[in-house]
Amino acid sequence: MELKSNEEKVTRAVLVSVNTGEYDADSSILELVELAKTAGAETVATVMQNLSRPETATYVGEGKLKEISDFCESQEIDLLIFDCELSPTQIRNIEERTGVRVIDRTMLILDIFAMRAKSKEGKLQVELAQLKYMMPRLTGMGTALSRLGGGIGTRGPGETKLETDRRHIRRRMETLKEQLKNVEHHRTQLRKRRKKDNVITVALVGYTNAGKSTLMNYLTDAGVLAENKLFATLDPTSRALKLPNGVTVMLIDTVGLVRRLPHHLVEAFRSTLEEAAEADIILNVCDVSSEEASLHLKVTRELLESLGCEDTPIIPVLNKCDLVDGDVLIPQVGNGVRISAKKGIGIDELLYAIEDNLPVRVKKVKALLPFDKLGICAEIRENCTLLSEEYVESGLLIEAFVNEEIFRKIREYIVEE
Repeated sequence: MELKSNEEKVTRAVLVSVNTGEYDADSSILELVELAKTAGAETVATVMQNLSRPETATYVGEGKLKEISDFCESQEIDLLIFDCELSPTQIRNIEERTGVRVIDRTMLILDIFAMRAKSKEGKLQVELAQLKYMMPRLTGMGTALSRLGGGIGTRGPGETKLETDRRHIRRRMETLKEQLKNVEHHRTQLRKRRKKDNVITVALVGYTNAGKSTLMNYLTDAGVLAENKLFATLDPTSRALKLPNGVTVMLIDTVGLVRRLPHHLVEAFRSTLEEAAEADIILNVCDVSSEEASLHLKVTRELLESLGCEDTPIIPVLNKCDLVDGDVLIPQVGNGVRISAKKGIGIDELLYAIEDNLPVRVKKVKALLPFDKLGICAEIRENCTLLSEEYVESGLLIEAFVNEEIFRKIREYIVEE
C-alpha cells in the first residue's frame, strides 16, 4: 500500500485494483489517480492485489478487504474507488465491511462527464449514459431483494417502487434518445452545409490530457478550457484556422479517449466522435512524454478505423516534445510531427503537414483581372491568400494562392503560374 501526502481537506480516497494480468494494471491505476484528481478527490493510498480472478463477493480477497477497512478507519477515508466495474452486490458487500462509500471506475468517469458537460448535447449524452449504467443495477438489486425475502412478503412497496423506477428510467431514456436524434440531425445538417460550402475540416483526436485543447487555443485563440485534468473537453468546439497557403480549414476539438472506456460510454458519445469520422484530416495528438505514447497512438488509430476513417489522412502529432530529451523513438509513427502546443514549438511544421494532406490543392498564380472582374479579387482576399496586387492600364495584376474554385474563375486571365 503506497501512502500519499495529505495537504488539504478534500474527499479522501483510496484506489483499489486487482491485477489479473488481463491488462496493464499499473498504468490503469495511475490513470485512475488522474481521474480521481479531476473529480476533486485526493488519493491517499493505492492498493493492488494480484489474483487469478477477482473475488465474486468482494472483488478483493477477505484479508485484503480487512486491511483496507482498517486503513480507512485509521486515516478517515471518505471514498473507495475501484479500478473496474463492480456489481451492485459487490458494492453493498464492500460498503458493509468497510463502512466507506464505494464507487467504481465507470461511476467516476460518469461523474466527471456530468461535471464537464456544458452544451445541451453533452448534458443529454451524460444523462443517457448514467441511466444506461443504472438500469441493470436496479435489476440486480431487484433480484437480490427477491431472493433475500424468499418471494412471499417481498412483493410490496419495495418492489413496486423498483418497477416504478425502471419504468421512469425507460421513459426518460426514450425521451433523451429522441432529443439526441434532433441534436444529431442538426449536427448532420451542419456537416452537409460544410461539405456544400467546400469547408475543409480538421479534427483533433487522441487520449485525454494529451494537449488537444491547448493546441486548439494556440492555433485559433478558441478559448477552449485547457487544464491538466482528464476530460477537460466534452463538447466539440469548432474554430476557423487559416493555413500559410491561404486555405481556411475548420478545426474541431473532440472528447478525449481513455483506456478501458466502457463500450456504452463510447456509444453515448458517438455523435461527438462522428465529428472526427467526418473530418477531411485527423490530427492524432499524443503526449510524447508519456511512456504509453506509442500505445495511445495505436489505440486511437484503431478506434478511428472502427469509425470508418481508413481512407482519411491521419497525422500523428507528438505533443509536449519540450518535456523529453532529444528524439524519442515512437514505433510506426509514419508522418509524425513533433510539437509543443504550450511553447509553440513545431507549429509551422504541423501547419505544413496539414497543407500536404489537404483534399483541395491550392495553386500559386499570377493573373491580370479585367476591371469588370475585380469582384473576384475580393473573394481571394476573403477565402485565399493575396500576395500582391497592382493596377495596370488593362486591369488589376495579382499574385495569389488560390483554391480550385477560384482557379476555375480566373483560369483565362492567368499570365503566369
